[in-house]
Amino acid sequence: MVINLLNLFFPRVCLGCSTHLGDNETYLCGLCRHNLPVTNFHFDQNDTVKNALYGRIKLEQATALLHFSKKGIVQQLMHNLKYRGHEEVGEFLGKWLGEELKSLTAYKAIDVVIPVPLHRSKLRQRGYNQVTKFGQEIAKALEVDFNDLVLQKTLATKTQVFKDRLLRTSGDAATFSISENQSLKGKHILLVDDIITTGATIESCANALFRIEGVKISVATMAITD
Repeated sequence: MVINLLNLFFPRVCLGCSTHLGDNETYLCGLCRHNLPVTNFHFDQNDTVKNALYGRIKLEQATALLHFSKKGIVQQLMHNLKYRGHEEVGEFLGKWLGEELKSLTAYKAIDVVIPVPLHRSKLRQRGYNQVTKFGQEIAKALEVDFNDLVLQKTLATKTQVFKDRLLRTSGDAATFSISENQSLKGKHILLVDDIITTGATIESCANALFRIEGVKISVATMAITD
Protein backbone atom coordinates (compact mmCIF):
# COMPACT_ATOMS: atom_id res chain seq x y z
CA MET A 1 0.00 0.00 0.00
CA VAL A 2 2.82 2.42 0.94
CA ILE A 3 4.63 1.67 -2.34
CA ASN A 4 1.45 2.24 -4.33
CA LEU A 5 0.88 5.59 -2.59
CA LEU A 6 4.47 6.63 -3.30
CA ASN A 7 4.02 5.74 -6.96
CA LEU A 8 0.84 7.81 -7.04
CA PHE A 9 2.51 10.99 -5.80
CA PHE A 10 6.06 10.31 -7.02
CA PRO A 11 5.63 8.04 -10.05
CA ARG A 12 8.63 5.99 -11.04
CA VAL A 13 9.46 6.23 -14.72
CA CYS A 14 11.42 4.06 -17.12
CA LEU A 15 14.97 5.36 -17.55
CA GLY A 16 14.86 4.32 -21.18
CA CYS A 17 11.60 5.80 -22.45
CA SER A 18 10.18 7.81 -19.49
CA THR A 19 6.89 5.89 -19.33
CA HIS A 20 5.53 5.02 -15.86
CA LEU A 21 6.87 1.79 -14.42
CA GLY A 22 4.58 -0.96 -13.20
CA ASP A 23 4.72 -2.23 -9.62
CA ASN A 24 7.00 -5.11 -10.58
CA GLU A 25 9.31 -3.10 -12.84
CA THR A 26 12.59 -1.45 -11.82
CA TYR A 27 14.75 0.97 -13.80
CA LEU A 28 13.30 -0.06 -17.17
CA CYS A 29 9.88 -1.01 -18.46
CA GLY A 30 9.40 -4.47 -19.92
CA LEU A 31 9.50 -3.20 -23.50
CA CYS A 32 12.78 -1.33 -23.04
CA ARG A 33 14.38 -4.32 -21.32
CA HIS A 34 13.31 -6.51 -24.21
CA ASN A 35 14.68 -4.05 -26.76
CA LEU A 36 18.06 -3.40 -25.13
CA PRO A 37 20.74 -3.99 -27.81
CA VAL A 38 22.88 -6.57 -25.99
CA THR A 39 26.23 -7.39 -27.62
CA ASN A 40 27.03 -10.80 -26.08
CA PHE A 41 30.67 -10.12 -27.03
CA HIS A 42 32.08 -11.94 -23.99
CA PHE A 43 29.93 -15.01 -24.60
CA ASP A 44 30.64 -15.13 -28.33
CA GLN A 45 34.38 -14.42 -27.95
CA ASN A 46 33.80 -11.44 -30.21
CA ASP A 47 36.86 -9.18 -30.55
CA THR A 48 35.06 -5.96 -31.59
CA VAL A 49 36.23 -4.00 -28.55
CA LYS A 50 39.75 -5.41 -28.68
CA ASN A 51 39.97 -4.65 -32.40
CA ALA A 52 39.00 -1.02 -31.74
CA LEU A 53 42.31 -0.73 -29.87
CA TYR A 54 44.37 -3.09 -32.03
CA GLY A 55 47.95 -1.94 -32.50
CA ARG A 56 47.59 0.70 -29.77
CA ILE A 57 47.50 -1.26 -26.52
CA LYS A 58 47.68 -4.92 -25.60
CA LEU A 59 44.52 -6.23 -23.98
CA GLU A 60 43.89 -9.65 -22.46
CA GLN A 61 40.08 -9.48 -22.70
CA ALA A 62 37.68 -6.75 -23.81
CA THR A 63 33.91 -6.48 -23.87
CA ALA A 64 30.96 -4.10 -23.85
CA LEU A 65 27.50 -4.96 -22.56
CA LEU A 66 25.37 -2.90 -24.97
CA HIS A 67 25.41 -1.26 -28.39
CA PHE A 68 25.10 2.53 -28.29
CA SER A 69 23.30 4.41 -31.07
CA LYS A 70 22.05 7.99 -31.22
CA LYS A 71 18.46 8.46 -30.04
CA GLY A 72 18.34 4.87 -28.80
CA ILE A 73 17.47 3.41 -25.41
CA VAL A 74 21.13 3.20 -24.39
CA GLN A 75 21.72 6.88 -25.13
CA GLN A 76 18.80 7.74 -22.87
CA LEU A 77 20.19 5.48 -20.14
CA MET A 78 23.61 7.12 -20.39
CA HIS A 79 22.04 10.59 -20.27
CA ASN A 80 20.11 9.68 -17.12
CA LEU A 81 23.26 8.23 -15.58
CA LYS A 82 25.61 11.11 -16.36
CA TYR A 83 23.44 14.21 -16.26
CA ARG A 84 20.32 13.44 -14.20
CA GLY A 85 21.85 11.84 -11.14
CA HIS A 86 20.59 8.30 -11.80
CA GLU A 87 23.60 6.43 -10.44
CA GLU A 88 21.38 3.36 -10.20
CA VAL A 89 21.86 2.87 -13.95
CA GLY A 90 25.52 2.07 -13.35
CA GLU A 91 24.61 -0.25 -10.48
CA PHE A 92 22.03 -2.05 -12.63
CA LEU A 93 24.41 -2.53 -15.58
CA GLY A 94 27.30 -3.50 -13.29
CA LYS A 95 25.28 -6.24 -11.59
CA TRP A 96 24.17 -7.51 -14.99
CA LEU A 97 27.62 -7.60 -16.57
CA GLY A 98 29.26 -8.82 -13.37
CA GLU A 99 26.99 -11.86 -13.20
CA GLU A 100 27.87 -12.71 -16.80
CA LEU A 101 31.63 -12.22 -16.47
CA LYS A 102 31.93 -14.30 -13.29
CA SER A 103 30.66 -17.31 -15.24
CA LEU A 104 33.51 -17.07 -17.76
CA THR A 105 36.94 -18.62 -17.22
CA ALA A 106 38.65 -15.75 -19.06
CA TYR A 107 37.63 -13.27 -16.34
CA LYS A 108 38.53 -15.41 -13.34
CA ALA A 109 42.13 -14.14 -13.58
CA ILE A 110 41.11 -10.53 -12.81
CA ASP A 111 42.72 -9.19 -9.63
CA VAL A 112 41.31 -5.68 -9.39
CA VAL A 113 38.71 -3.43 -11.05
CA ILE A 114 39.70 0.17 -11.82
CA PRO A 115 37.30 2.79 -13.21
CA VAL A 116 38.23 5.46 -15.73
CA PRO A 117 38.45 8.50 -13.42
CA LEU A 118 36.90 11.95 -13.72
CA HIS A 119 38.96 15.09 -13.36
CA ARG A 120 38.49 16.58 -9.90
CA SER A 121 36.66 19.63 -11.31
CA LYS A 122 34.15 17.42 -13.15
CA LEU A 123 33.77 15.25 -10.06
CA ARG A 124 32.91 18.31 -7.96
CA GLN A 125 30.45 19.49 -10.58
CA ARG A 126 28.66 16.16 -11.06
CA GLY A 127 29.09 14.88 -7.53
CA TYR A 128 29.94 11.33 -8.58
CA ASN A 129 31.84 9.29 -11.14
CA GLN A 130 29.23 7.58 -13.33
CA VAL A 131 31.48 4.51 -13.63
CA THR A 132 31.98 3.93 -9.90
CA LYS A 133 28.89 1.85 -9.11
CA PHE A 134 29.29 -0.06 -12.38
CA GLY A 135 32.83 -1.04 -11.42
CA GLN A 136 31.96 -1.77 -7.79
CA GLU A 137 29.25 -4.23 -8.80
CA ILE A 138 31.54 -6.01 -11.25
CA ALA A 139 34.26 -6.23 -8.58
CA LYS A 140 31.73 -7.63 -6.13
CA ALA A 141 30.59 -10.27 -8.61
CA LEU A 142 34.18 -11.27 -9.42
CA GLU A 143 35.10 -11.15 -5.70
CA VAL A 144 38.07 -8.86 -6.31
CA ASP A 145 39.18 -5.42 -5.11
CA PHE A 146 37.83 -2.15 -6.49
CA ASN A 147 40.43 0.64 -6.64
CA ASP A 148 39.42 4.16 -7.66
CA LEU A 149 42.49 5.89 -6.18
CA VAL A 150 45.48 4.69 -8.18
CA LEU A 151 44.42 6.11 -11.58
CA GLN A 152 43.90 9.86 -11.77
CA LYS A 153 42.87 12.28 -14.50
CA THR A 154 45.13 15.31 -14.58
CA LEU A 155 43.60 17.29 -17.47
CA ALA A 156 39.93 18.27 -17.74
CA THR A 157 38.30 17.56 -21.11
CA LYS A 158 34.81 17.94 -22.53
CA THR A 159 32.46 14.97 -23.00
CA GLN A 160 33.26 12.81 -26.02
CA VAL A 161 29.95 11.10 -26.79
CA PHE A 162 28.40 13.71 -29.06
CA LYS A 163 31.59 14.82 -30.81
CA ASP A 164 32.43 13.96 -34.39
CA ARG A 165 34.57 10.80 -34.47
CA LEU A 166 37.56 12.51 -36.07
CA LEU A 167 37.47 15.31 -33.49
CA ARG A 168 37.34 12.76 -30.70
CA THR A 169 40.42 10.99 -32.00
CA SER A 170 42.52 14.09 -32.54
CA GLY A 171 41.21 16.10 -29.59
CA ASP A 172 41.31 13.58 -26.76
CA ALA A 173 44.48 14.82 -25.13
CA ALA A 174 43.28 13.65 -21.71
CA THR A 175 46.23 12.97 -19.46
CA PHE A 176 46.10 10.23 -16.84
CA SER A 177 48.61 9.43 -14.14
CA ILE A 178 49.05 6.83 -11.40
CA SER A 179 49.39 7.71 -7.74
CA GLU A 180 51.66 4.74 -6.94
CA ASN A 181 52.96 1.64 -8.67
CA GLN A 182 53.65 -0.95 -6.02
CA SER A 183 50.31 -2.37 -4.83
CA LEU A 184 49.26 -3.36 -8.35
CA LYS A 185 52.59 -4.78 -9.44
CA GLY A 186 51.98 -7.94 -11.50
CA LYS A 187 48.19 -7.65 -11.23
CA HIS A 188 45.55 -8.28 -13.90
CA ILE A 189 43.47 -5.08 -14.05
CA LEU A 190 39.94 -4.81 -15.40
CA LEU A 191 39.58 -1.21 -16.59
CA VAL A 192 35.93 -0.13 -16.75
CA ASP A 193 34.22 2.81 -18.46
CA ASP A 194 30.76 3.85 -19.62
CA ILE A 195 31.08 4.13 -23.41
CA ILE A 196 33.90 3.27 -25.79
CA THR A 197 33.94 5.33 -28.98
CA THR A 198 37.36 5.66 -30.60
CA GLY A 199 39.07 4.06 -27.62
CA ALA A 200 41.29 7.11 -27.03
CA THR A 201 40.38 7.42 -23.35
CA ILE A 202 40.90 3.71 -22.69
CA GLU A 203 44.24 3.91 -24.51
CA SER A 204 45.39 6.85 -22.38
CA CYS A 205 44.36 5.11 -19.14
CA ALA A 206 45.99 1.85 -20.15
CA ASN A 207 49.26 3.57 -21.05
CA ALA A 208 49.34 5.11 -17.57
CA LEU A 209 48.62 1.75 -15.92
CA PHE A 210 51.26 -0.01 -18.03
CA ARG A 211 53.86 2.01 -16.11
CA ILE A 212 53.22 -0.45 -13.30
CA GLU A 213 55.56 -3.40 -13.62
CA GLY A 214 54.05 -6.64 -14.88
CA VAL A 215 50.40 -5.56 -15.14
CA LYS A 216 47.93 -7.07 -17.57
CA ILE A 217 44.86 -5.14 -18.65
CA SER A 218 41.37 -6.15 -19.72
CA VAL A 219 38.49 -3.78 -20.50
CA ALA A 220 34.76 -3.84 -19.81
CA THR A 221 32.36 -1.01 -20.70
CA MET A 222 28.64 -0.41 -20.43
CA ALA A 223 28.35 0.24 -24.15
CA ILE A 224 30.18 0.65 -27.45
CA THR A 225 29.17 3.06 -30.19
CA ASP A 226 27.98 1.55 -33.45
